[in-house]
Amino acid sequence: MPYTKGMNIAAPPRSVSVGHTVCPHDCPSACALDVDIGADGRIGRVRGSADNSYTAGVICAKVARYAERLYHPDRLMVPKRRKGAKGAGEWQEISWEAALDETAEAFLKAEQRHGSEAVWPYYYAGTMGQVQRDSIDRLRHAKKYSGFFDSICTNPAWTGYVLGTGALRGPDPREMAVADCVVIWGTNPVTTQVNVMTHAVKARKDRGAKIVVIDIYDNPTMKQADMALIVRPGTDAALACAVMHIAFRDGHADRAYMEKYADDPAGLEAHMKTRTPEWASAITGLSVGEIEAFARLVGTTKKTFFRLGYGFTRQRNGAVAMHAAVSVATVLGSWQYEGGGAFHNNGAIYRLDKSTLMGTSMVDPDIRMLDQSQIGRVLTGDAEALRHRGPVTALLIQNTNPANIAPEQRLVKRGFLRDDLFTVVHEQFMTDTAELADLVLPATMFVEHDDLYKGGGHNHILLGPKLVEPPPTVRTNLFVIEELAKRLGVADRPGFGLTEREHIDLMLKPNGLPGYEELSEDRWIDCQPPFREAHYLDGFGHADGKFRFRPDWVNGNAPNRPPEKMGLQGPVASLPEFPDHVDLIEVADEAHPFRLATSPARNYLNSTFSETPTSRQKEGRPEVMVNPSDAARLGIADGDIVRIGNTRGSLRIHARVTDAVKAGVLVAEGLWPNRAHLDGEGINILTGADSVAPFGGAAVHDNRVWIERISA
Repeated sequence: MPYTKGMNIAAPPRSVSVGHTVCPHDCPSACALDVDIGADGRIGRVRGSADNSYTAGVICAKVARYAERLYHPDRLMVPKRRKGAKGAGEWQEISWEAALDETAEAFLKAEQRHGSEAVWPYYYAGTMGQVQRDSIDRLRHAKKYSGFFDSICTNPAWTGYVLGTGALRGPDPREMAVADCVVIWGTNPVTTQVNVMTHAVKARKDRGAKIVVIDIYDNPTMKQADMALIVRPGTDAALACAVMHIAFRDGHADRAYMEKYADDPAGLEAHMKTRTPEWASAITGLSVGEIEAFARLVGTTKKTFFRLGYGFTRQRNGAVAMHAAVSVATVLGSWQYEGGGAFHNNGAIYRLDKSTLMGTSMVDPDIRMLDQSQIGRVLTGDAEALRHRGPVTALLIQNTNPANIAPEQRLVKRGFLRDDLFTVVHEQFMTDTAELADLVLPATMFVEHDDLYKGGGHNHILLGPKLVEPPPTVRTNLFVIEELAKRLGVADRPGFGLTEREHIDLMLKPNGLPGYEELSEDRWIDCQPPFREAHYLDGFGHADGKFRFRPDWVNGNAPNRPPEKMGLQGPVASLPEFPDHVDLIEVADEAHPFRLATSPARNYLNSTFSETPTSRQKEGRPEVMVNPSDAARLGIADGDIVRIGNTRGSLRIHARVTDAVKAGVLVAEGLWPNRAHLDGEGINILTGADSVAPFGGAAVHDNRVWIERISA
């Protein structure tokens, strides 16, 4: 049966086979999937693979209904050229040949006028597939286009963790199921990575384990907690310090372990003497009793598994917060036990050779690096953001939607509207970014191409083979990169001219891993290191084997460290010698008495799934959560239209009055399309792009704002 735009999933066909693949989206779980495929070649039911020991048969609801997205009537199906003003929504259909020719011509013109750095290939994690995501870098390096410093997501978290442990790896995340206490810190896995809850709840059911949740509001994960700790945004390090103070005070600190495995336990203990529960209570908003109870629970429970998320690190003191949290596990000696330690990400365990895929042999160290998070500043000519070089006048965008998800949204949109900027967007739907483009190219979805994945939140490399034929008029990311390389004169450079399967083999086989054919049978590779290595029992990742209570914020190494030509980022001089709370955050003041976080919505994933009817229906509309006491004082009723703002801008939004947030805190869940908001501008007009110390990052949950009632 041919694919037509009108296809939908109202009457899914009888399943005749099951295909095996991987969820491609920007989530640490990278779930192994079983997909029903009908006789007509269309997918039906999508479910988690019960054979995979981490996925364990469970996936989120939004991915389970993926057929709704794949066969959506608004999916982009043909290349389009803008024919009216930018953003006016007037398009004409063109051929693939014409679209690719025009793109190459525009890039060559930009290069002739301003040099190769005028072209900026811009991408991110709309797919986590290695081939379809990262091939864009091969074109970048071959053509000497502007470099891409990927700062928006992981930098503060990875920096804080690795400057403590020396490596981006930790205990087997499946060990949560054998823990006696699971601390879910700064992540909302019921909403964002449900498999964490699978293993944590198993520990509670099988062993009577306690689940502790630490976050800034009463979200769905909080409702699963035995102990729920709601802290003020940006104060997690204060809680961690108080827990360490109590551990030293009450004899729960494992001094023998620290003497062997840590750099300066005596210095840390001296530093923590003044970090009392009373001190932390004033900062975090927790009661002294709550802090004491938490410290007593983890201090007396050897097998405590700290599952550390990303959310609490998206503050201007985020790297400090992560380092403080992982230090707690070291003070308690939790690393020694199965079901104990601190896990954040397993990025260091995978031995993928991506040199050919990404064209690293062609890297020119003199080419500038531009900060992904500062795209608004780059496109509006900020000299510092441009590294004091020429303008960006051409963009190739794959796998991301910066007009919606990037901070300082007004600057971003203003930059995209420049008359002298050429933008081509390769996308699946007409996103906010695609609407501002000159050319829009239709892209395949994950079941329509081959790729390879790795789980940041678990321990598997997984194969995602092509399961169904794509619509005849859409193309893979790899196709676009290859065709542009031909037109731009670099198709003879290393790495071009290879298929997805050949790239997969080149990533795996040089390091002794099975290639595509073997993985087609095995489906995944379990890369989890042995227990002693995973728990750092033969020493932490630093040269001397010691955990760093005193991190080297200046000279330390981490996966996201910017290149030397960019230098250190943010107010590095203000970072503390030992774990501590530092007010690098946007502290509320008289003019901006509220702290705003832009937290994930359950039925969206960043800006993905906001186009599907079921997700939209379940989320309702853009709203901001307001505490009842704040609402009463300001005359705000539930459902009222309010205006929230700061020095970056303001927007109207509906208020949801709820005790899920504490007084002085506002939470807006979900990255809704900009057009879904009352003024056509999204929540990211309020977020800043200033870099998080020391290695960059976007503090999207760290915003001081004011709020006022507009109307009922």
